[in-house]
Amino acid sequence: MMKRRALETQCTVRVINTFDSLEAHVELDDGITLEPGDEVRVHGAPIVVPYGEELELRRRASVRRAGLIERTWTRLTGNLEFMELCEFSFSAEKKL
Repeated sequence: MMKRRALETQCTVRVINTFDSLEAHVELDDGITLEPGDEVRVHGAPIVVPYGEELELRRRASVRRAGLIERTWTRLTGNLEFMELCEFSFSAEKKL
């Protein structure tokens, strides 16, 4: 089994929990860009944002790089998995 390369960095985490939006974004420091199959783990206690609020904080993050086979597999199957998401409706107007 091939060992995957891991990087440690800092990141900014933004979480929004409002009527209009429920979002979580992670921005990595050091100009690190992600490729298909890479994994990011943000360290620290769970983040809880009360309804109606937004939070931005700094955390440590680990980036695990995908190997060649995993990267290729992710590229080949990524479009199929995206299409599965397109089948769901979050609209209250449509009855299932």
